[in-house]
Amino acid sequence: MWLQLCENLLRARQWRRCFCLVQMALLAACDGRQSALDPAGTGAESIVVLFWWMCGGAALIWVAVMGIAVYSTQAHPEAHGIRSARWLIFGGGILFPIVVLTALLVYGLMLMQPLRSTADIALRVDVSGEQWWWRVRYHTDTGEAVELANEIRLPVGQRVAFNLTSPDVIHSFWIPSLGGKVDMIPGRSNQLVLEPTRTGTFRGVCAEFCGTSHALMAFSVVVMEPAAFDAWLAGQAKPAPEPQSALQRQGQRAFLSNGCGACHRVRGTEADGTVGPDLTHVGSRLSLAAGTLPADIEAFQRWIGHTGQIKPDVRMPTFGMLPNDQLTAMAHYLKGLE
Repeated sequence: MWLQLCENLLRARQWRRCFCLVQMALLAACDGRQSALDPAGTGAESIVVLFWWMCGGAALIWVAVMGIAVYSTQAHPEAHGIRSARWLIFGGGILFPIVVLTALLVYGLMLMQPLRSTADIALRVDVSGEQWWWRVRYHTDTGEAVELANEIRLPVGQRVAFNLTSPDVIHSFWIPSLGGKVDMIPGRSNQLVLEPTRTGTFRGVCAEFCGTSHALMAFSVVVMEPAAFDAWLAGQAKPAPEPQSALQRQGQRAFLSNGCGACHRVRGTEADGTVGPDLTHVGSRLSLAAGTLPADIEAFQRWIGHTGQIKPDVRMPTFGMLPNDQLTAMAHYLKGLE
């Protein structure tokens, strides 16, 4: 008897420990720069409200169904009449869920129109999802487009319209902290409107499996004060800075002589490729290779020499055959493009 009691207590403690661990995991997932439950935009705020209403609706339906089951089998286990049984099944199992789910559907549809409205748009950004990186193009007031890659910066408190496309396969553009996701489908253009409500750095991802390196296709989203954003965009519109050191000048020569300019563009130099990302100000970005590596000199060198190992099936060729001094010089040159 005592042995059985001890086993029951131990089992109860294990269950409590497991329950606590599950709670901690759920609470940890509600925070962070990629959490849909930690909103930093009007779209994400609406989605969070809808999420909790849906949780409440699901709980109501569960309570109703379980209540009927308990009533039928435990509270009154005797045989029920056909009429009362029909009312239990129809009312609790069909009518009540239909009413709750219809109310949730109507509420969700009512949220869509304000989120899709293009009124009062302050900024337009074209984003193209490609295997496996993001081409980003800003439209300025002067009519000139500013192109960069794998990083988006937005002004806080302003509505931004994204024009989403893809030249290869279906991708899905998603910044969980700012709003919902929209597919990027070859041959068509979709639109998403976001309005950040607080500054900070957030993480965006591709939410549609798009190939081997799908999991290595992220991007940084920096929400800034409007004045800081305007200054940043003006800086991005400028050509690349000149190399400041002998090592950077050596790296620029190696970059051009090894054909990197055939795929990449560095405004202000002979490199004018359009196949790969624009590298004009790549040194100022927060990450490298679509969120795969930090944007430091060592990572630049690793990426140039081992692209296929770092990101499987990437279209950029590996330049590991180059002498180490050239790889080092190119890494210093690219990091200096700020």
